[in-house]
Amino acid sequence: MPESLDLSIIVPLYNEEESVPLLHQKIRDAVEPMGLNHEIIFVNDGSKDNTLSVASSLIEEDPRLRVVEFRKNYGQTPAMAAGIDEARGKVLVTMDGDLQNDPSDIPMLVNTLLDEGYDIVVGWRHQREDKLITRKIPSKIANWIIGKVTGVPIKDNGCSLKAYRAAVMKSLPFYSEMHRFIPALLSLSGARVKQVKVKHHARQFGESKYGLSRVYKVIFDLLMMKSILSILTHPVRFFAKFSLPALVGGLASGAYGAHLMLNNEQPMVSMTIAVILISLAAFILALGFICELIYEKGDVKIKELAPLTIRMTQEG
Repeated sequence: MPESLDLSIIVPLYNEEESVPLLHQKIRDAVEPMGLNHEIIFVNDGSKDNTLSVASSLIEEDPRLRVVEFRKNYGQTPAMAAGIDEARGKVLVTMDGDLQNDPSDIPMLVNTLLDEGYDIVVGWRHQREDKLITRKIPSKIANWIIGKVTGVPIKDNGCSLKAYRAAVMKSLPFYSEMHRFIPALLSLSGARVKQVKVKHHARQFGESKYGLSRVYKVIFDLLMMKSILSILTHPVRFFAKFSLPALVGGLASGAYGAHLMLNNEQPMVSMTIAVILISLAAFILALGFICELIYEKGDVKIKELAPLTIRMTQEG
């Protein structure tokens, strides 16, 4: 059985060969004075440059470093999910690999989590060093919409710098761009969430790898999150909304069929439609009751939707 550690730092990397050495050193400088038994996990998200070889070369000088390789580019969320799966720490910290997140904030995040009893501490880039039109404004709009939909008023859902208790993270679903909704997902189970101000730096090397092209994914994921929140909080109400139109249509069709019978006309078609719609309404409502029972028993488990191919460069 793998050794349990105090802390795991998880960093997805995609074409960040220039950032990796400096990032690794900054993480070590920030974490080692804490005196915690820790590990660093770099997840190479199918990089097309020398990110993997640069990251792997650092293993010789740092036995706490592990590198996970994706054979192709899956995206930021699956990369985080793979790192979380492999992590052995009781506390998990995630961050970007482009040096825009500052590793010196890690001790503050971890201490806030442990000393104040939170389950997740979310970084808030209150002074973002990004382009106004393409990054800041879309981010503000997205954060406002996500807060309204999920009911969790996080100011910076897109900030990857977060600290979690591993116990509340291991069973969460991760796919597409869902890492933004972790606070909302955790709040369903009564997790305590706090946001703190963190530093943010302008990109030193290369260009952003996860830009506006993912906006449409976030929109679809937000719609899915809204459905998940509705189903898990009030399953019967959620399914009743869909069963009601079918029930009304069925009753109306049945009433029309009865009218035809009173006038000695053939009601077969109307009555058949009525039976189908009323049965459909009953079926949908029954799904709601089943979900309610499953939720009350605490048996709700959502598995990952995207299988990943992972090779460990160094075994733990």
